[in-house]
Amino acid sequence: MKLGLTLTMIIALGGIAAAQHQQASPPYAGLQQRAVKALSEQQIADLRAGRGMGLALAAELNGYPGPLHVLELADQLDLSADQRRQMRDMVGAMTSEAVPVGEEIIARETELDRAFAEQRISSARMAELTSRIGDAQGRLRAVHLKYHLTTAALLSDHQRHVYAALRGYR
Repeated sequence: MKLGLTLTMIIALGGIAAAQHQQASPPYAGLQQRAVKALSEQQIADLRAGRGMGLALAAELNGYPGPLHVLELADQLDLSADQRRQMRDMVGAMTSEAVPVGEEIIARETELDRAFAEQRISSARMAELTSRIGDAQGRLRAVHLKYHLTTAALLSDHQRHVYAALRGYR
């Protein structure tokens, strides 16, 4: 009985110690190695490819599908040949608009990172750079949301309902 109780206490204490060790680890450890500290490699790749990165969730989750996801479900949605063409055209246009804005975000984040790294940042410069980053992020979000609006207008109510069900929203 004593041995069982002792083993249970050792296991419990070991678990507590492990949890404390995990909590004691610095939350940003390792991120200092990033090329752009505020952006992961995945975020940079997504920005360069014009991907949505969840920027249009307000539309997506409220019945306004995006053209890329609609194309992925084209057969199940019974898209017409014209709808398929329109979706392909929109994906191309959206990507063409999003990529330059994504590159701008990367450039501005790099500039902010460099200014801090070189210790040549002032409050005014920081405010200017973060404002420019915020503006570019807002423009990128608007690009993606715009194409969700257009996509929804090109689908029937039935197609939008089926889309929501296929995506697990209903």
